[in-house]
Amino acid sequence: MDLDAVRTFVAAADAGQFQEAAAALSITQQAVSKRVAALEKDLGVRLFLRTARGVQLTIDGQAFLPHARDLLRVAERADASVRPGRRALRVDVVNRRVAAAVLLQEFHRVHPEVALDVVTLDVEVEGAVAAVEAGTIDATFHAVTMPARQLPAGIRATRVIDEPHEILVGPRHALANARVVTPAQLVGHRIWMPGMTPGTEWADFYDELAAAFGLTIDRVGPVFGNEALLAEIADSAELATLVGERSRYLWPDSYDLRRIPVRDPAPVYPISLIWRDDNPHPALGELRDHLGSRRVDAPGEEVWMPTWGQRSGPRS
Repeated sequence: MDLDAVRTFVAAADAGQFQEAAAALSITQQAVSKRVAALEKDLGVRLFLRTARGVQLTIDGQAFLPHARDLLRVAERADASVRPGRRALRVDVVNRRVAAAVLLQEFHRVHPEVALDVVTLDVEVEGAVAAVEAGTIDATFHAVTMPARQLPAGIRATRVIDEPHEILVGPRHALANARVVTPAQLVGHRIWMPGMTPGTEWADFYDELAAAFGLTIDRVGPVFGNEALLAEIADSAELATLVGERSRYLWPDSYDLRRIPVRDPAPVYPISLIWRDDNPHPALGELRDHLGSRRVDAPGEEVWMPTWGQRSGPRS
């Protein structure tokens, strides 16, 4: 169906005159007549009765009018869904509990006028970069484990989050009453992180962390979800897990779980924003500016980073 003809029909119905509809659409009255006639021919019905005062909807015209308005609204939404500056900015946060999601929510509070489409692709950095390159998403938050020269042409990445870690333990754990712990104090304690797939960027980080400080990170066991993990830790005097300092977890008050900062050095997970250099969406620049002005930094004392984080160099 010709949307220009539908738009002309709605304008004529609202105005009650072809002349006023023509003025509203910046076309001639003859063009209005031709479009309406073509639409009537396509539908096989009369839409207007011509009167001395203008035009009046027929019964068929009255029946068609709400659907015509719906067609125009759908066309507007379809156009807005892909047009930069009108469609929502699509950003992958990997997981809605992690620091990237928290930071993106803060961006929304500062810029409520920017429409956001927050997605979780559940892919590794290579898959996320491919999605950015293909235009499936506008940006993604990931650890960039490969050298910058290995990124595809036109793909940019800048480090925006240096996230320290905390140990999460139950009230009966030996470290439960500590205000701060060091990596050396975690030696000998079972750090339980079930379901962490070998070879992923997360697994690479924790493998290197464990090797650097002699930690025991246990991936054994089926994954029943975060709620089950938190319940197990709350009920155990031995289990602990590592979480990002700005990650969001909720549990019942009865669990009495403790989040204890790890310092001297603080294990830091570096996260980058990745985008395509030629992406014209205006909100992408606003997001980059916001992240640059509100970087989530590691604590001032000594930090530890994986080798690929050190290789990425200072943030730009």
